[in-house]
Amino acid sequence: MKPLIQKLVETPGPSGYEAQVRSVVRAEVEPFADDVRVDNLGNLIVRKGDKQPDGLRIMLAAHIDEIGVIITHIDDSGFARFLPVGGVRAAGCLGSRLRFLNGACGVIGSERLSDPSKNPAFEQMFIDFGVSDRKECPVRVGDMAVFERPYQEFGQRLVAKALDDRIGVAILIETLRQIHQPKLAGHHELYFVFSVQEEVGARGATTAAFGIDPDVGLAVDVTGTGDTPRGLKMEVSLGKGPAIKVRDQGMLSDPRLVRWLVQTAESARVPYQTEILELGWTDGKSIQLTRAGVPAGCISIPARYIHTPSEMVDFNDAYNAVRLLVELLRKPISLD
Repeated sequence: MKPLIQKLVETPGPSGYEAQVRSVVRAEVEPFADDVRVDNLGNLIVRKGDKQPDGLRIMLAAHIDEIGVIITHIDDSGFARFLPVGGVRAAGCLGSRLRFLNGACGVIGSERLSDPSKNPAFEQMFIDFGVSDRKECPVRVGDMAVFERPYQEFGQRLVAKALDDRIGVAILIETLRQIHQPKLAGHHELYFVFSVQEEVGARGATTAAFGIDPDVGLAVDVTGTGDTPRGLKMEVSLGKGPAIKVRDQGMLSDPRLVRWLVQTAESARVPYQTEILELGWTDGKSIQLTRAGVPAGCISIPARYIHTPSEMVDFNDAYNAVRLLVELLRKPISLD
């Protein structure tokens, strides 16, 4: 999975402009899919299997978009002002490099601050393209960029931008590949949804879930950790297994799904953690609230430094998430 993860994180795809990364994902999934389509909003929807009498229609979602910036103004000297797209943190911007969808690169600078001890606000920052005139500026108002950082491996720890949520995308691709094996063929009609615009409001999952009308929904996304110095008071750590979500800011997981996930993990001897997330939400929120309501949950990958250019996950957590998903999907499910 590691070469796939690297390919995914190095492909740009800010919210609303996911075409490049969607093409990469499509090439990976088409050999294993029964049907592949792109809906009107841009979600890549992959169907696998037919619903048996004891089976369900299951939607699994991981978003392909990432945070970024959009140009709002360019001055006479070629410096560009910008706004965040998604949950970009001002504290992590200064000095960061950006790559625009047209290939142009820039670095984020700041006006002189009256109080250097404080972080600059977005309206105080600009993008420097190394030019001296507006006419030389390689971008226009409305152009979008993502952060530029190399993928690196620190042993089993992976560091890159956009691991939120390309790690979830890689997990779904690998799960689909394994489910494709005849001996693992299950009872369910599976929809692997590689959703768009999650970072700006879980929009893609909203429309995809309405169209699919699933019996059960599962999101696969990242979550915070409590294992860094003076960090969050949170019982989630890197390397201790995927986290089974109980609650986040946008949803309460269906307790029947939580029980199903926990029992499956324990019977398959897959390490897992229990997640209570104070802030943030996933595509699971949108799935849960579609139509008349859907039993929904989430498998989370512990991640440090979320929404920065250097997010960190443990590869073993991703590997064990695949193990858990394969076990879940190849057997009948009872939510009684």
